[in-house]
Amino acid sequence: MKKALALTAFALATSFGTAQADTLNVGMSGGYFPFTFVKLDVLQGFEVDFINAIAEETGDEVEFVTMSFSGLIGALEAGRIDTIANQITITPEREAKFAFSQPYVFDGAQVVVKKGNEETVKTVDDLSGKTVAVNLGSNFETLLKELPNAADIDIRTYESNIAQDTALGRVDAFVMDRVSSAQLIAESPLPLALAGKPFSQIRNALPFRNDADGLAKRDQINAAIATLKENGTLAEISQKWFGTDITVAE
Repeated sequence: MKKALALTAFALATSFGTAQADTLNVGMSGGYFPFTFVKLDVLQGFEVDFINAIAEETGDEVEFVTMSFSGLIGALEAGRIDTIANQITITPEREAKFAFSQPYVFDGAQVVVKKGNEETVKTVDDLSGKTVAVNLGSNFETLLKELPNAADIDIRTYESNIAQDTALGRVDAFVMDRVSSAQLIAESPLPLALAGKPFSQIRNALPFRNDADGLAKRDQINAAIATLKENGTLAEISQKWFGTDITVAE
């Protein structure tokens, strides 16, 4: 009898341990330096370090799933991934669909032009009559369409090469977050420059499906993010990739 009880207890302990260990499937593009990119066949960046730090707190395994940025939301809705770590901006439309974690990046939308053309775009009003590129599926297209002069802006959506086409004069400017724009300019040989100041605050967070499983994952991740903020790990990851702390609101 005692042996049977012991075996039952062992089985329960094993089952419990298995239930606690989970795999978090995280979608990202792998093409958005310095947040998520591939170098020497290694997926790396701020988002990669951030998710790995979360997994250390929760004890979960991480499976990174890379695909085009425009396909990430659909993959989350279909259940192929659990969340997206690709600088996903919180918007009212997305909040209506998904359960977001607490914000972990605070940034702003930035206009970038060919070097030498900085004076042509001092404010967003100067985008009137210009062609402006944005990444397909990003929130920057929505931000541009919400501007009072949106009808006068020729907005072009790109899967890639927005920086190259701006440098070559094929479009007048592109819009990205300020942090990534500054990093891109610093790392790239392309003649590009920031134009004006950021025109919208951006809060980035991890989206989850708004069901029981998604909410449970969101709550677990939120607790881990809180710990990473409190113990300074999140700030250290930010300093590593950006030389500043972009994880707190100014």
